[in-house]
Amino acid sequence: MLRAVHSAPLTVARGILNAAQRFPAVTAIESEGRTLSYRELAERLRRVGRAAVHDFGLAAGDVVALVAPNRIEYLEIVTGLAEAGLVVATLNPRLSASELGGIVEDCAPALALVDPQLEEARHCLADNLGVPTVVLGDAYESMLRGAPERATPVADEYAAFSICYTSGTTGRPKGVVLPHRSRALVCLASAVEYDCFGPGHRFLSLAPMFHGAGLAFALAAVSHGGTCVLHEGSDAESIVARLERGDIHGVFLVPTHFKRIHDLPESRFEGLAQRHGLRAIISNAAALSPRFKELTVARFGPGLLHETYGSTEAGVVTNMRPDMLLELPESVGTPFLEMEVDIRRADGSCCDVGEVGELFARGPYTFIGYLNREEETAAAIQDGWVTVQDLAVRDARGFITIVGRAKDMIVSGGINIYPADIEKVIAQSDSVAEVAVVGIADDEWGERVHAFVVPQPGAEIDTGQLIAHCRAELSPYKVPRGVTLLEELPRNASGKILKKELRELQPAA
Repeated sequence: MLRAVHSAPLTVARGILNAAQRFPAVTAIESEGRTLSYRELAERLRRVGRAAVHDFGLAAGDVVALVAPNRIEYLEIVTGLAEAGLVVATLNPRLSASELGGIVEDCAPALALVDPQLEEARHCLADNLGVPTVVLGDAYESMLRGAPERATPVADEYAAFSICYTSGTTGRPKGVVLPHRSRALVCLASAVEYDCFGPGHRFLSLAPMFHGAGLAFALAAVSHGGTCVLHEGSDAESIVARLERGDIHGVFLVPTHFKRIHDLPESRFEGLAQRHGLRAIISNAAALSPRFKELTVARFGPGLLHETYGSTEAGVVTNMRPDMLLELPESVGTPFLEMEVDIRRADGSCCDVGEVGELFARGPYTFIGYLNREEETAAAIQDGWVTVQDLAVRDARGFITIVGRAKDMIVSGGINIYPADIEKVIAQSDSVAEVAVVGIADDEWGERVHAFVVPQPGAEIDTGQLIAHCRAELSPYKVPRGVTLLEELPRNASGKILKKELRELQPAA
């Protein structure tokens, strides 16, 4: 009888360490004139894990907080600590002291690594909370130089790799615990799906790495012999200028990036499709409007743009590949590699084609659970299927469209209303750049429909005409009772619209 042979664990760092053997002199990370080769990255990630275990007496399962914006050391810290069995809590560098204190209480880090510019965070962690803290820069480099030569035990692939805190759009942030295996497999699948994460490919990293998708795509860039190029600027002109140099093959953008880029003058895009070297543009974190999809294809060229849907909890769930993007502009595509998707009724039965239900996903990219939240974990993981309470519908060909979140569904006069239906109609106007529809508390109806609209640059919007357009296209109960014009929609760092903040604006009836 054959027996299973114990194999080396599939950890997040394994791809980097393998690439260091295959391509030792190739640049793994590039940032503002600084570079790290794969040989250097592999050595530094080993040292940071050894130093943390030796200098601070940490053991497998201990949590280390990393509080920093994107910087060249970020990936070595995350992968090096995780390879030594430690769990990295990647925290938003913009957290206030009180927010940081709440998260530290939740995850109880045994060590913190902090960017030198974040003096308030360092003071909060080290002085107020008593967490041993190392400031990145000279102190951190000294720690690496003093790392012992002996190796630390390698983490288990099913063990926790990182804790990514949700944005808190529905309340207090939750710690999403991600295992090594799921992140390593996301990197492998991304290389297959997007064709921009292989040897010789250069990926422009713009999104913050404290967020799940930003870190996942940055890791994918260095897991197979490619180069992760960190870009400090967030303004549209600097992004377009960097892309048109022709040496970037892939980029991940959130809707905020797309809006800012497409607000540039039309003349800025003349000949751009012939100058850039992109093989893939990945849109994720929030729905990208059909208008921005059309503009991206027109200005950057066909065959590039992917609309990807997922969550920190479930990983990458679906992808709309470029060949069908404009044919079905509302859809997020079909299940991602190795993923299963169910759309279910409240009683757990599967929805029919065209019927709205709650989306459940099952596959190798999912999370372990929420830290210290057993009840919420049990609600999110049901018999191996993960839900974040997104509502979706599947067509006869299997293409999936997200219609909103269960918490965002509007109930007016006892009727369920899906904001996406209304947003789609309002977005048809050439004068509308972005729109978000929410339910506002109403004494008579329970909730009333209200639209928040961002005009196109230089455009003037007559809200009465916009409501009249909705009356012509929608059932009466879906027509907004009011429209508020905003310069921009509130979003979190990952680009998701903060509908909770919009509801709190309480516009007049």
